[in-house]
Amino acid sequence: MTHGIDERKRWVALMVLCLGVLMIVLDTTIVNVALPSIRADLRFTETSLVWVVNAYMLTFGGFLLLGGRLGDLFGHRRLFLLGITVFTLASAACGLANSQGILIIARAVQGLGGAVVSAVSLSLIMNLFTSPEDRAKAMGIYGFVGGGGGSVGVLLGGLLTSALSWHWIFLVNLPIGVAVYAGCVALLPKGKPLADRAKLDVAGAVAVTASLMLAVYAVVHGNEAGWTSLQTLLQLGVAVALLIAFLVIESRVSHPLMPLHMFALRNVATANGVGVLWAAALFAWFFISALYMQRLLNYSAMQVGLAFLPANIIMAVFSLGLSARLVMRFGIRAPLALGLLLAALGLLVFARAPAEGALLSSIVPGMVLMGLGAGVAFNPVLLAAMSDVAPEESGLASGVVNTSFMMGGALGLAILASLASARTEALTAAGVDTVSALNSGYHLAFLLGAIAALIGCVLAAAFVRTRTPQQTPAQQDRISGM
Repeated sequence: MTHGIDERKRWVALMVLCLGVLMIVLDTTIVNVALPSIRADLRFTETSLVWVVNAYMLTFGGFLLLGGRLGDLFGHRRLFLLGITVFTLASAACGLANSQGILIIARAVQGLGGAVVSAVSLSLIMNLFTSPEDRAKAMGIYGFVGGGGGSVGVLLGGLLTSALSWHWIFLVNLPIGVAVYAGCVALLPKGKPLADRAKLDVAGAVAVTASLMLAVYAVVHGNEAGWTSLQTLLQLGVAVALLIAFLVIESRVSHPLMPLHMFALRNVATANGVGVLWAAALFAWFFISALYMQRLLNYSAMQVGLAFLPANIIMAVFSLGLSARLVMRFGIRAPLALGLLLAALGLLVFARAPAEGALLSSIVPGMVLMGLGAGVAFNPVLLAAMSDVAPEESGLASGVVNTSFMMGGALGLAILASLASARTEALTAAGVDTVSALNSGYHLAFLLGAIAALIGCVLAAAFVRTRTPQQTPAQQDRISGM
């Protein structure tokens, strides 16, 4: 028995929680294969289309830490149910959207609900399973759902978009959301709030989210407004001022969303820096490669989903155990650096893909390398972020690196997509044909993504300290050169 739940119900409750998490994971990948269809139907421009992805990522990343804190204040079960409700209703709004504005606003609300669900689901699992053995099994299942959800997302997105329409990639969440809500009400015990309700860093969450949203907006519209225009410079200036305000707030409040003292720890600081670079490369790859296959190779949404399958299957397999075995055998540093190197090579393959490329020669090799890279690197970067902190701060450290990951993905995608668009427009204006101009813009984005992954690889190899499972942090500190 754990918290009034018998053994069988605990594992059923885990399945329900994982189904809720799967719904959130699905929405990070299911949209990518439908982007060209959404673009054509709602008449997005190439650069404004990134807001379909970024509106979700920004609110998701911006409220991850606040969502976890609200769970402490008001109870994890209550917040999980609220998050599922918000996410499900926002999914309905996305599915029924008939304009750019409605879709983007609904995607932002989806991100808010997804952040709350993701932030408290781990806490609920940790409370359900207290023994190390059961907790390890539960976390393995949770990790597999996170990795395997990507595979389900790209296939389901392709199938629904091809057979029905892009609207159904959001409407499919409705029955899942209702089932998860009902299952949680029936199975999860009513936990007690853990913290004093007065200790809530709303100002920090508002400042960092507003800063990053404004920065992404300025980047996305930089091509149209002009990179040196007063509008762009003012928006970037206000974004920097808000970021500074966030850092000041975090240094002064008693319970900050992002405790700055953590960044004095080498592994935490390095893992967050690597997470930003890796996410910028990864999200740009998802976004740009889907456009490349549909706009230049004329793939259907279903074909795009199948093309992504090798990468996502490899990621899922590694998350189920291979990545953990590599860490047990070689420590954190080597797998993390290797994974980022493989990802950089995969992006370089895409950066050389011809406009008339073929699946086996131009797509599959890059997909396999990206899958291997992501599969090998994902767990080590999370472990690196938590390896230097005390056990009672491990959840907070995980939230910090996840926030860095989502924010790096949002800002990186905006920058790389804007630079790709600018290159395409410049070449078109110079008389280059549309296909060649588009491909050259995509090549630039892939190349910059590869550089970001390579810089992350160098940072991981140079600064991440690693230890074998038998070593304690104190023992590790006595080892030089690691």
